[in-house]
Amino acid sequence: MSKNVFEKIYEELKRKYGKPSGQWQLWCQRFKTQREREEVVLGAVLTQRTNWQNVELAINNLKKAKINSLKNIYRKNKRSLSHLIKPSGFYKTKSRYLISLIKFIFKNYGGLAKMKKRDAKELREKLLNLKGIGQETADSILLYAFNKPIFVIDAYTIRIFNKLGYKEQTYEELQKLFMDNLPKDERIFNEYHALLVELGKNYCKNKPLCDECPINNLCLYNDESQIRQRKTIVGVA
Repeated sequence: MSKNVFEKIYEELKRKYGKPSGQWQLWCQRFKTQREREEVVLGAVLTQRTNWQNVELAINNLKKAKINSLKNIYRKNKRSLSHLIKPSGFYKTKSRYLISLIKFIFKNYGGLAKMKKRDAKELREKLLNLKGIGQETADSILLYAFNKPIFVIDAYTIRIFNKLGYKEQTYEELQKLFMDNLPKDERIFNEYHALLVELGKNYCKNKPLCDECPINNLCLYNDESQIRQRKTIVGVA
């Protein structure tokens, strides 16, 4: 069976970047300790509307203050927590989101270990009911902290696939395309998403570097006539 375009892009990006590094080295790690899972949950909230370098500064502040677990964070008052996570931006709002999320985790499941065993659909619905937890944050927690096979859609992914000729308008529509065209494997989902972030940061910018892009042979951005013929792309019904 011939590979569809989603699989081809994944292979091209793996060839370009190899294994994810930096933030993604931990996030894509299949077997995580309890503390590593907690750091992923923490990072999923702190990374909203900022870059990872700022999140690292906030996490390092927490570590220096010997706040190295979600329970420790919950015990801090909001004012002191806000001060520690200030480098991540929107720190007062994010401290409220974190306290609400951690309270939910321990009140309903007694911690991440038991929460991880629950059904992904159930968890997603409940996470999305929490203030400050949108689809990208909820799916990042499910995929990277709990190894649930659900594809994360972010601004980079939307930008890249719009330029590739995909004009799906909602998060759900684009997520469904990935999940319909890839093996249902969380290891592929987490690595693929990480690789798309790298592509978005380095090549597929608002002003894209098309000539240098590792997937320019699969991209229709510079050919409007082909974009109108999108349904002829391999693997797309």
